[in-house]
Amino acid sequence: MSLPLVETRNLKKYFKTPYGNLHAVDNINIHIDQGKTLGIVGESGCGKSTLGRVILRLLEPTAGQVLFQGENIINYNSKKMAAMRKQMQIIFQDPYSSLNPRMTVSELIAEPIKVNKIIHNKRNIHKRVCELMSIVGLAGRLMNVYPHELDGGRRQRIGIAKALSLNPKFIVCDEPVSALDVSIQAQILNLLMDLQDEMGLTYMFITHNLSVVKHISDEIAVIYLGQCIEQAKSDELFENPLHPYTKALLEAIPIPDISEKQKKRETIKGEVTSPINPEPGCRFLPRCPYAKEECTQSLDFFEYSKDHYISCALYKK
Repeated sequence: MSLPLVETRNLKKYFKTPYGNLHAVDNINIHIDQGKTLGIVGESGCGKSTLGRVILRLLEPTAGQVLFQGENIINYNSKKMAAMRKQMQIIFQDPYSSLNPRMTVSELIAEPIKVNKIIHNKRNIHKRVCELMSIVGLAGRLMNVYPHELDGGRRQRIGIAKALSLNPKFIVCDEPVSALDVSIQAQILNLLMDLQDEMGLTYMFITHNLSVVKHISDEIAVIYLGQCIEQAKSDELFENPLHPYTKALLEAIPIPDISEKQKKRETIKGEVTSPINPEPGCRFLPRCPYAKEECTQSLDFFEYSKDHYISCALYKK
């Protein structure tokens, strides 16, 4: 059995506050196989983006391991990590604030190539920039324009070209379509999927849009207040959700058919648990209609059925 390309083991990231430690990422164990996409879903503030940044070591973890092709990159020094960054890239959520407004399209795409000294010859750098623009669907006439002159979709294509410029194996897509119009979202998603097929890329796709994540992901992990509470194959999660929170998320997906009689939807009630020094047990407990005594105790993340993992006392065998 081959090793996963990316794996985390008991990964934690705590932020110090005047009131205690905020548990942004708490004991997360995930793995992503080569050429696959793991979707990360959950409501705003649950720690999705922090998880992506810790895996890339844009934020240093509090504890745990991040394995890339079986090697723990948390122990890498700055020189070794600089070389590793060529294989691990990120596409940011906001396609405008993530781009330098004083640089043209060609300068933005060429920047990672120059910084990492991948190509030294000016002519070859220009050739590579043209190639990348063609790959992501940017017209050559846009080479000397600035980001503010472009729409959101073209700006995000620049971000994708920058990420591809170093020929990475793994890309964290941090809500790359949430700031775009719906019609443009489909174009960017299809582009990412085409690039994955052509280049064998591996994605961690972070989003709060369940319709989007189903379209692009092979597996989906559901995050709630810094913890992974359920993970399964994409089809399995949508057909057989187990955790009450996952069920509530799927209930919230709008049905785009006005002729279909809308059933009464269950809403999540109760207060959100504070992520600062949380008590042991399930963090969804105050909002769960099925809560019982066992939910106040520490819970394992276990395999309930084949490749379907969950952290919930309701399914403890």
